[in-house]
Amino acid sequence: MASLSMAPINIFKNGADEEKAETARLSSFIGAIAIGDLVKSTLGPKGMDKILLGGGKQGLVTVTNDGATILKSIGVDNPAAKVLVDMSKVQDDEVGDGTTSVTVLAAELLREAELLIAKKIHPQTIIAGWRKATQVARDALREAAVDHRSD
Repeated sequence: MASLSMAPINIFKNGADEEKAETARLSSFIGAIAIGDLVKSTLGPKGMDKILLGGGKQGLVTVTNDGATILKSIGVDNPAAKVLVDMSKVQDDEVGDGTTSVTVLAAELLREAELLIAKKIHPQTIIAGWRKATQVARDALREAAVDHRSD
Protein backbone atom coordinates (compact mmCIF):
# COMPACT_ATOMS: atom_id res chain seq x y z
CA MET A 1 0.00 0.00 0.00
CA ALA A 2 1.40 3.38 -1.05
CA SER A 3 1.61 6.16 1.47
CA LEU A 4 0.09 9.53 0.54
CA SER A 5 2.16 12.64 1.04
CA MET A 6 0.42 15.27 3.13
CA ALA A 7 2.71 18.14 2.11
CA PRO A 8 0.95 21.48 1.64
CA ILE A 9 0.09 22.39 -1.93
CA ASN A 10 1.09 25.84 -3.11
CA ILE A 11 -1.86 27.45 -4.93
CA PHE A 12 -0.19 30.86 -5.38
CA LYS A 13 1.93 32.00 -8.30
CA ASN A 14 5.67 32.20 -7.70
CA GLY A 15 6.47 35.42 -5.87
CA ALA A 16 2.91 35.91 -4.62
CA ASP A 17 2.38 37.09 -1.07
CA GLU A 18 -0.32 35.97 1.32
CA GLU A 19 -1.79 38.39 3.82
CA LYS A 20 -4.04 37.41 6.68
CA ALA A 21 -6.34 39.07 9.19
CA GLU A 22 -5.30 42.54 10.31
CA THR A 23 -2.52 42.90 7.74
CA ALA A 24 -4.91 42.19 4.86
CA ARG A 25 -7.49 44.62 6.24
CA LEU A 26 -4.89 47.35 6.68
CA SER A 27 -3.58 46.82 3.13
CA SER A 28 -7.10 47.16 1.76
CA PHE A 29 -7.66 50.41 3.64
CA ILE A 30 -4.33 51.84 2.52
CA GLY A 31 -4.90 50.95 -1.15
CA ALA A 32 -8.40 52.45 -1.29
CA ILE A 33 -7.39 55.59 0.60
CA ALA A 34 -4.43 56.05 -1.77
CA ILE A 35 -6.81 56.00 -4.75
CA GLY A 36 -8.93 58.69 -3.10
CA ASP A 37 -5.86 60.79 -2.34
CA LEU A 38 -4.65 60.40 -5.92
CA VAL A 39 -7.71 62.08 -7.41
CA LYS A 40 -8.61 64.38 -4.50
CA SER A 41 -6.07 66.98 -5.56
CA THR A 42 -7.80 67.37 -8.96
CA LEU A 43 -11.01 68.74 -7.41
CA GLY A 44 -12.06 72.36 -7.24
CA PRO A 45 -11.06 75.56 -8.99
CA LYS A 46 -7.43 75.07 -7.96
CA GLY A 47 -7.42 71.38 -8.87
CA MET A 48 -4.09 70.14 -10.10
CA ASP A 49 -3.42 68.27 -13.31
CA LYS A 50 -1.79 64.85 -13.35
CA ILE A 51 0.77 63.72 -15.88
CA LEU A 52 0.06 60.18 -17.07
CA LEU A 53 2.82 58.33 -18.87
CA GLY A 54 1.70 55.41 -21.03
CA GLY A 55 3.60 52.16 -20.71
CA GLY A 56 3.58 51.34 -24.42
CA LYS A 57 6.37 51.69 -26.96
CA GLN A 58 5.43 55.27 -27.78
CA GLY A 59 5.29 56.36 -24.12
CA LEU A 60 2.19 58.51 -24.70
CA VAL A 61 1.97 61.42 -22.26
CA THR A 62 -1.43 62.70 -21.10
CA VAL A 63 -2.02 65.73 -18.90
CA THR A 64 -5.45 65.75 -17.25
CA ASN A 65 -7.37 66.64 -14.14
CA ASP A 66 -10.30 64.38 -15.06
CA GLY A 67 -10.74 61.76 -12.34
CA ALA A 68 -12.34 59.25 -14.72
CA THR A 69 -9.39 59.44 -17.10
CA ILE A 70 -6.89 59.10 -14.28
CA LEU A 71 -8.66 56.12 -12.71
CA LYS A 72 -9.04 54.36 -16.08
CA SER A 73 -5.32 54.78 -16.71
CA ILE A 74 -3.87 53.33 -13.53
CA GLY A 75 -3.20 49.69 -12.80
CA VAL A 76 -4.64 48.50 -9.50
CA ASP A 77 -4.03 45.16 -7.81
CA ASN A 78 -5.44 46.00 -4.38
CA PRO A 79 -9.00 44.58 -4.13
CA ALA A 80 -10.47 47.53 -2.20
CA ALA A 81 -8.81 50.06 -4.51
CA LYS A 82 -10.19 48.13 -7.49
CA VAL A 83 -13.69 48.48 -6.04
CA LEU A 84 -13.23 52.27 -5.95
CA VAL A 85 -11.97 52.33 -9.54
CA ASP A 86 -14.88 50.13 -10.68
CA MET A 87 -17.33 52.33 -8.77
CA SER A 88 -15.93 55.35 -10.58
CA LYS A 89 -16.43 53.63 -13.95
CA VAL A 90 -20.06 52.82 -13.11
CA GLN A 91 -20.62 56.44 -12.02
CA ASP A 92 -19.16 57.63 -15.34
CA ASP A 93 -21.27 55.17 -17.37
CA GLU A 94 -24.53 55.86 -15.53
CA VAL A 95 -24.30 59.59 -14.82
CA GLY A 96 -21.36 60.86 -16.86
CA ASP A 97 -20.10 63.08 -14.05
CA GLY A 98 -19.05 62.93 -10.41
CA THR A 99 -16.45 60.19 -10.76
CA THR A 100 -13.86 62.02 -8.69
CA SER A 101 -16.35 63.11 -6.03
CA VAL A 102 -17.77 59.61 -5.54
CA THR A 103 -14.26 58.15 -5.29
CA VAL A 104 -13.10 60.75 -2.78
CA LEU A 105 -16.28 60.32 -0.70
CA ALA A 106 -15.86 56.53 -0.57
CA ALA A 107 -12.16 56.84 0.28
CA GLU A 108 -12.94 59.27 3.12
CA LEU A 109 -15.59 56.91 4.49
CA LEU A 110 -12.98 54.16 4.47
CA ARG A 111 -10.45 56.46 6.14
CA GLU A 112 -12.93 57.04 8.97
CA ALA A 113 -13.79 53.33 9.10
CA GLU A 114 -10.10 52.54 9.54
CA LEU A 115 -10.03 54.76 12.63
CA LEU A 116 -13.15 53.08 14.02
CA ILE A 117 -11.71 49.61 13.37
CA ALA A 118 -8.56 50.69 15.24
CA LYS A 119 -10.85 51.52 18.19
CA LYS A 120 -12.12 47.91 18.05
CA ILE A 121 -15.56 48.80 16.68
CA HIS A 122 -16.94 45.85 14.71
CA PRO A 123 -17.31 46.37 10.93
CA GLN A 124 -21.01 45.43 11.06
CA THR A 125 -21.58 48.18 13.63
CA ILE A 126 -19.88 50.68 11.32
CA ILE A 127 -22.02 49.56 8.38
CA ALA A 128 -25.18 49.83 10.48
CA GLY A 129 -24.18 53.39 11.34
CA TRP A 130 -23.60 54.23 7.68
CA ARG A 131 -27.01 52.83 6.77
CA LYS A 132 -28.68 54.90 9.47
CA ALA A 133 -26.78 58.02 8.36
CA THR A 134 -27.86 57.36 4.76
CA GLN A 135 -31.51 57.20 5.81
CA VAL A 136 -31.23 60.39 7.87
CA ALA A 137 -29.61 62.17 4.90
CA ARG A 138 -32.34 60.96 2.52
CA ASP A 139 -35.05 62.11 4.91
CA ALA A 140 -33.40 65.53 5.24
CA LEU A 141 -33.15 65.87 1.45
CA ARG A 142 -36.79 64.88 0.97
CA GLU A 143 -37.85 67.39 3.61
CA ALA A 144 -35.81 70.19 2.02
CA ALA A 145 -36.89 69.37 -1.55
CA VAL A 146 -39.28 71.73 -3.29
CA ASP A 147 -41.58 70.57 -6.09
CA HIS A 148 -41.31 72.97 -9.05
CA ARG A 149 -43.25 70.91 -11.59
CA SER A 150 -46.12 73.40 -11.69
CA ASP A 151 -43.93 76.37 -12.59
